[in-house]
Amino acid sequence: MKLVTRIAMALVALSPWLAGAQGPYPNKPVKVVVSTVPGPLDAFARIICEKLATSLKQPFVVENKAGAGGNIAAEYVKGQPADGYTLLFSIDTTFTVNPGLYKSLPFDPVKDFAVISVPVTYGQMLTVNPTVPARNVKELVTLARQKPLTYASGGNGSPSHLVAAYFLSTAGVEMTHIPYKGTGQSVIDVLGGRVDSLFAVTNGVLPYVKEARLRALAVSSAKRSALAPDVPTIAELGYPGFDVSFAYAFMAPAGTPDEIVQLLSREVLKAMAQADVQEKNRFADYTATGLDPKQSAAWLKENRDRWTKVIQQAAISAE
Repeated sequence: MKLVTRIAMALVALSPWLAGAQGPYPNKPVKVVVSTVPGPLDAFARIICEKLATSLKQPFVVENKAGAGGNIAAEYVKGQPADGYTLLFSIDTTFTVNPGLYKSLPFDPVKDFAVISVPVTYGQMLTVNPTVPARNVKELVTLARQKPLTYASGGNGSPSHLVAAYFLSTAGVEMTHIPYKGTGQSVIDVLGGRVDSLFAVTNGVLPYVKEARLRALAVSSAKRSALAPDVPTIAELGYPGFDVSFAYAFMAPAGTPDEIVQLLSREVLKAMAQADVQEKNRFADYTATGLDPKQSAAWLKENRDRWTKVIQQAAISAE
């Protein structure tokens, strides 16, 4: 009995030393899995990871695992230890759209993840080929009631498809959907007049608008884009409350200690407040949310509920 007591006392005496040896989080490199190939999300994730690395004095190493609308990356991160050393950066649609789009998912969007942050949102711009005789949203809706029109998207269930389906449902009109394997070719075919219209990220189509090769009619977000302040929102044009924005989601495996989640959330907010990050966000047409983990989780739930209804009403599938 005395031996057990001595061992217990020795462990108590050693515990501060052991805790110091382990050190505070993070005490080794952190892997951040990005759910896309290099592109807008990857660029944003790397900017944030660079700031986290500087502040927390450990490398935040980006690894791309693209495919299946983010499902591959999410499944991978879900299966990693919940210790804060493997994190996920994805487009919000992995958690808001995919649950309604796919018949089954290899993860539960709520139970398998701890939400760190939804740091930015971004809208989409509605454009038409200049030969389309519609100079505003009202004229486009009227035209769609008079003759068949088409709209392009980056693929079934892509953000450009979803915002168009939601707009058409709201306006009470129909257009024929022309899906592509990626936004790039969809823009090319609208430029060429083979398709009438499309929604796309603002900075992706704005150069063509400035060259008068596309005509901008509206943006989907609640506020006008800082890059195109003369282009009205859809909400301004007779559809009050219309607000479709997409986002990036920073996630950790479920069970990650809350102190780690809160720390990372605070660090993301600090990064977003830095002047160079703000300038890059302005150029990318991102709007900072300022959301904490609880608010970010609520944002994801609200949009998951909305897109599930849109997907069901429009009979959209991943195939």
